[in-house]
Amino acid sequence: MPDERLEPGIKKGAIEKMNKFLSKFENFTVIALLGMMVVVVFLATIELGVILYNQMVSPPLYILLDLNDMLRIFGFFFMILIGLEIIETIKVYLTKEVIPVEIIFLVAIIAITRKVILLDLKNLNPLTLICIAAIILSLSFGYYAVKKALNTH
Repeated sequence: MPDERLEPGIKKGAIEKMNKFLSKFENFTVIALLGMMVVVVFLATIELGVILYNQMVSPPLYILLDLNDMLRIFGFFFMILIGLEIIETIKVYLTKEVIPVEIIFLVAIIAITRKVILLDLKNLNPLTLICIAAIILSLSFGYYAVKKALNTH
């Protein structure tokens, strides 16, 4: 008995082959992205180490970092954390074939935190600050709602 949902002339076997090909292509792409993200996080970690080393050995020796250097270091640190969370998201996707919404919220929260730390508040429009606060509140509420929903199941 032919399947009425299929377009005329399209065989069920062709659709299965296409789905199989697309699944393999998707897995290859995700694995390639994972590999590239590992390289990016590795290089960013080395760069952070080089920045810290250069700051510690440059004259005057062993003096505390100034504010601009600390902001740059925090920016790198949070960028590495974001990369690690993206790697975790890809790993979960590869093993469970679902995108973990909880981790996506964490990545967004870390990213907005990085942005807030690097902001120059002196030259910022007050409306921009209100919008950033709204984003932070929205992400926090979303993360809380997802955690609560996951814990009730």
